[in-house]
Amino acid sequence: SAEKREKRDRLRDLLETVANIYHDQLVRHPAGKTAREFLIKRGVTDATRDDWKLGYALDGWDSMTQHLLSSGYSREELIEAGVVSEQRDTNGDPIPNGRIYDRFRNRLMIPIRETNGFMSGFGARILNPNDVPKFLNSPQTILFDKGKTLFGYDRAKTAIRERDQAVIVEGYFDVIILH
Repeated sequence: SAEKREKRDRLRDLLETVANIYHDQLVRHPAGKTAREFLIKRGVTDATRDDWKLGYALDGWDSMTQHLLSSGYSREELIEAGVVSEQRDTNGDPIPNGRIYDRFRNRLMIPIRETNGFMSGFGARILNPNDVPKFLNSPQTILFDKGKTLFGYDRAKTAIRERDQAVIVEGYFDVIILH
């Protein structure tokens, strides 16, 4: 339906906005220094970093949440896009109108795109070795289905068709470096 399509488009725009903010924080924010150093150690050039729009999530509880809310996105949209986590009760169920906070904190952010190049979610890697889990993905949303998403396919599909061949690797950085 047109309403459903409009909703998906708005959530994609929200995710693209978030990707741009994370990228800016990686490139320009003093707190992004550890993430920049991590990328250099992994052999990721600035050009590759910018081309893949890699980013950095600040180590705060709600800086992204507050920014997005003040930019006119609703609480429901932030939840539906998977960029926030909800306060939960002892059973693990979301508390109605409970606190929402940034899902990704102090992490290197990897935008994940659909086959058509539209944003669908994020992969997020720890920078502090004591944090867990090592990788945190966007949750299942109307845009993101981890089990049906092949990272980097939007960039590789033409070459795969032309060569009738694909190289599948495990990690985000394996894909980025090989690309």
